[in-house]
Amino acid sequence: MASHLEHHLALLNHLRGILVALGEAEQVLDDSHALFLERYDELLAELPLDPVSSQYLGQDLISQVFHRYPQIAHLVPRDLLWFFGGDCLHFMPDDEIALYQALDERRFEAEENDEPFDWNQEKQLLALPTDGSKH
Repeated sequence: MASHLEHHLALLNHLRGILVALGEAEQVLDDSHALFLERYDELLAELPLDPVSSQYLGQDLISQVFHRYPQIAHLVPRDLLWFFGGDCLHFMPDDEIALYQALDERRFEAEENDEPFDWNQEKQLLALPTDGSKH
C-alpha cells in the first residue's frame, strides 16, 4: 500500500531534519554523525525500492537514534517504532504496542475489503476511548 509507505517516508524525512539540525547546532560531539546521516539517507533511498529488506537497517538506525541522541528521543515519531518493529519495540510501552496492533488489524481489514483507510484518523479514533476512561 503506497500511502502507508509514503506516510512513514515522510516521518523519516521529518526525523532527518531534526538530526541535521542537531548537527548544525553542534550538539553532536563526534564525526560519526555525518556517517550516521549517510546511512540514514541510504535507508530513505532503499525503503521505497525494497521495504522488506530495509526493515533491519531501519530498526538499527531508529534504535541508534535513541542511544546516540537521547535528547531527541521524544521527537522520534512513534509510528516509525511500530513500522520497523524488532528492537524498536523496546522503546514502546505495552499499551502503545496494543494500540498499534489494533490499528494494523484495522488497516489489513480495510485493505482486504478494498475500503479506504486513513492511518492518522484511525489512530486518533483508537486513542480516544483509552484517554476517556482514565478520568
